[in-house]
Amino acid sequence: MRRGGHAVGVFAMTEQDEAPAGITILLVEDDAPTCWRLQDALIKAEYEVRTAGTLGEARQALNSRAPRVLLTDLRLPDGHGIELIRETRQRFPDTEIMVISALGDEESVISAITVGATGYLLKDAFPTDIATTVRELVAGHSPISASIARFIVRRTQGTAQTTAEPPPGPVLNTARLTPREIDILWGIAKGFSYAEIASHLGLSRQTVPGHIKNIYRKLEVHTRSEAVFEAVQQGLIKL
Repeated sequence: MRRGGHAVGVFAMTEQDEAPAGITILLVEDDAPTCWRLQDALIKAEYEVRTAGTLGEARQALNSRAPRVLLTDLRLPDGHGIELIRETRQRFPDTEIMVISALGDEESVISAITVGATGYLLKDAFPTDIATTVRELVAGHSPISASIARFIVRRTQGTAQTTAEPPPGPVLNTARLTPREIDILWGIAKGFSYAEIASHLGLSRQTVPGHIKNIYRKLEVHTRSEAVFEAVQQGLIKL
């Protein structure tokens, strides 16, 4: 039986499939109606679901037990989902992580994928059958909204064209970044805020934007995600 273009009802199980009852999900969503709708659909599919409406609640849930799947929004009342993704990936490497967000800009997408998300769905193009989507995620696929997939393809193609004839060895720090700028760039890559970067490095909060401006100029980029991409390509930082 099919509904809305997705299979529902009885699934054909393979040796690699996990029964829904054996899959624990942490759903992090601050919009109550959206959270209820997703939770209801997942519970009906026999997944074990816990919910959190804030970054703090999500952290508490992670302290009690690691989920098999983390489904998270990015804009949370007390922080950013990027922080949660980064922390979860570092603590629980086997947890599958998928973003469900209204944010589809380049910086949000690249940041989420860079720190550990394996799927990224936009709320305005969300599939009707979330249970099937979770099953695909656990099976090793990366569910991604079509517009984001096209963006990633374009970016990959652009990278392939510029690196068709790579130099004989790695090109390190061709932009001549200072050690302090590289430290700040690492903080950007990890999703830290300007205030967090300043605190970690013992800097004034007001000086960080100036350093970032210099980093952008030297790397010839205009956004955080572009800066992180170029830094990784040049071997300046490792994620």
